[in-house]
Amino acid sequence: MTELELAGEMENLMNKHGAAGRSFDTIVGFGAHGAEPHFSPTSARLERGVGIVCDFGALYQRYCSDLTRSYAFGKPPAELKAIHRKVEEAQQAALDVIRAGVPAKEPHLAAAKVVDTSPWKGRFNHGLGHSVGLAVHDGFALNPRTEEVLEAGMVVTVEPGIYVPGLGGVRIEDDIVVTAKGYEFLTTAPREYFEVGAA
Repeated sequence: MTELELAGEMENLMNKHGAAGRSFDTIVGFGAHGAEPHFSPTSARLERGVGIVCDFGALYQRYCSDLTRSYAFGKPPAELKAIHRKVEEAQQAALDVIRAGVPAKEPHLAAAKVVDTSPWKGRFNHGLGHSVGLAVHDGFALNPRTEEVLEAGMVVTVEPGIYVPGLGGVRIEDDIVVTAKGYEFLTTAPREYFEVGAA
């Protein structure tokens, strides 16, 4: 299977389950390609023992979604599994500070602190997320420069990642709705680091 073929399969499944289309061009990166956060899938073939990053979204009743999961085909390098654990920790650190009234940069700073006190300092090289709605990037970003303040009812992504050139990357992205006291998940796909086809 190639990256392009996997992207096509994912889009077909979204359409089969009621999507009106995709929210954006599907991202699939095998192995080292996963180190590029916005990689465009190619004819590269899947090989055993590599990581896979899939970032995709369905358009439903005019609204967008945005979800990323990272996993492996076969047994991946031990470093990728350790990176996944660290990205999970970074995402949870961001979620722990989300609630109405919090400056939108605070979740990013919380996630970045987790990564920058790890062996992968500097490898989280994009904003934590963005608002989502009728467009996939619909309003503002969750990054260190934003002046926005979170409000109840806002829908945002929380998507920390760690990227290592030559090895690959891990990103975990979920859509949440901000509440007065925290957040609620809108995405429910498992976050575990699956090893598909591992012996």
